[in-house]
Amino acid sequence: MEKASAENTIGQTYREDSDGLAYSYEHVDGLEVPTVTWWKDPGLRKLYIMMPVLFLGSTINGYDGSLLNGLQTMVPWQTYFNNPSGSRLGLFTAIQNIGGICALLFSSYAADLFGRRKGVCLGLLIVFLGTILQIVPTTDHEGMFIGGRFLVGLGSNLAQGSAPLLIMELAHPQHRGKLTTMYNTLWYVGAIIAAWTVFGTVKYTSNAAWRIPVGMQAAMPVIQFALIFCLPESPRWLLSKDRPDEALAVLVKYHANGDSTDHFVQSEFHEIQETIRLEKLNSQHGWTVFLKTPGNRKRLLLIALTSFFSQCSGNGLASYYLHDILNSVGITGSYNQSLINGGLQIWSFLVAIFFSLFVDKIGRRMLFMIAAVGMLISFSILTACSAVYAQSGNNSAGSAVIAMIFLFYGVAGFAWPGLTVAYCAEILPFNIRAKGLAINFALTATASVFNQYVNPIGLQHLAWKFYFVYIAILVIECLCIWFLFVETRGPTLEEIARLFDGAEANVSGKQVLEKKSELAESAQAQHAEEL
Repeated sequence: MEKASAENTIGQTYREDSDGLAYSYEHVDGLEVPTVTWWKDPGLRKLYIMMPVLFLGSTINGYDGSLLNGLQTMVPWQTYFNNPSGSRLGLFTAIQNIGGICALLFSSYAADLFGRRKGVCLGLLIVFLGTILQIVPTTDHEGMFIGGRFLVGLGSNLAQGSAPLLIMELAHPQHRGKLTTMYNTLWYVGAIIAAWTVFGTVKYTSNAAWRIPVGMQAAMPVIQFALIFCLPESPRWLLSKDRPDEALAVLVKYHANGDSTDHFVQSEFHEIQETIRLEKLNSQHGWTVFLKTPGNRKRLLLIALTSFFSQCSGNGLASYYLHDILNSVGITGSYNQSLINGGLQIWSFLVAIFFSLFVDKIGRRMLFMIAAVGMLISFSILTACSAVYAQSGNNSAGSAVIAMIFLFYGVAGFAWPGLTVAYCAEILPFNIRAKGLAINFALTATASVFNQYVNPIGLQHLAWKFYFVYIAILVIECLCIWFLFVETRGPTLEEIARLFDGAEANVSGKQVLEKKSELAESAQAQHAEEL
């Protein structure tokens, strides 16, 4: 019973700060388990105040990924590029994600060889170059714009291949779920900034109308590049490079306020160290490792499904072709379209950030399920309203389409985009985490490229009837989540491996569990004496 209780309390701390305010106690399986309050803990407070630097990775991606949606509403941009449509517009939109796919070849190696922080910096340098290419006037302005968007996609996904890993591997176990889920919800902050930057220049009549928002792509990368080394390196990466003293120093500083005798940090360090040692002994690190065991094949399937559904559930249609959807229901003015786009991004962010706080209470699988069912219902109503407007021109039906778009993003926010990265990253053990996340981003970009090429063609030829494709996908999504997705709420980052690999998991075993029991018992005794 004691050992089982110790296992259940992994990721909790057994200490109090000097004023006794950082921790409250609750009973779990007969044990008094302290729960950390991060803003009352000096080490965690310092660490989490620096976390927004890493969150900028998602914000940058959100700005870059949604910018073209706003540019399409601008007359100067349309004139400069000769009113792109159909497959040509699909290329303008998709080329950034093609760059993201190419990042698969490099991002995991950058993160694993150079460290999480340097992996971010490498990506940011490429984003700078891509931004310059897009705004410099040339004779081949279309080729330069497309080439610049390719580099922005490549650089952004290189940086994203490292930033969420560093968040996950630095966070206190109690806060890992919320922080990693929150990371990708901040995609919407970038989308909001892009939408309202476009709104601020929409009345300009010169090419400055679109060059200013495009040039702003470099602003947030400059901030992140300047501040990234204020954060510590991942202790898990340091241990993988045989630098245990540095790894322990990071954990002690931020998870124990400098107390190297802290019971929780001793347990945490020992578990991470032993797990990485076992992974080095027993694991292969090539790409084929994803196909060699049932557990890894299940992980690869879940990554593929999560990546596909994150982009092809109807959300990509509204994200990249809102301009065409609004035109189809009679809203054609640039001002009104920009206003709706800006409002939609703010709404989506508020919903997503709110539900990211419940990821450990409701659970990942349930959030995915609520989102899928809600999206299916709202998108079906949206399709019906679009059909009514197309056949009768009823203004009420057109207004209902706008309302359904907002409702669709409201229910989507239960899981998307927050869990797109968080879920894929936490189901992966350390030795393949960077590679798995690279596959996640590459498949997400591939799904985006597919629907960005297909959507304009489908909308052009089928109009609202094209929406039935996404209704079918949403039905399949509900079934996949119900039957295939694994709940990961509860275990530590290392112990999630047992959910997939069972007894074969390369996780610290009986010796470490006994150590945790010993530490838990010691902590209980110490707490009893203090009381």
